[in-house]
Amino acid sequence: MRDDKKNIIVDMTFNYALEIISFTEQLRKLHKYEMASQLFRSGTSIGANTREAQNAESPADFIHKFKIAAKEADETEYWIKLCNASKHYPNTNAFLDTEIKSIIRIISKIISSTKKR
Repeated sequence: MRDDKKNIIVDMTFNYALEIISFTEQLRKLHKYEMASQLFRSGTSIGANTREAQNAESPADFIHKFKIAAKEADETEYWIKLCNASKHYPNTNAFLDTEIKSIIRIISKIISSTKKR
């Protein structure tokens, strides 16, 4: 059963998804639909998988959900780097760029500490 106490990573990934939505709307206005779709899917999936992990049936299931979130976070970081490196795309805001690094570090720590238990 899910514990509805304040959860930093759930909150972080939810707020990150909101920022991703805003940025991908900017991309759509510029007719950058493919990048917007890729970034939208991976950037919002991090939070969805983090939230789903809160209802894990076992420690192995919990780790599995967080590993999926980690993969999505890595993919999101890639799309963000690509946007920032390309002269054909707008740069992301500093929050998207720095927050994904924090999210990746926290998710990695959650996975490693759960494995040690």
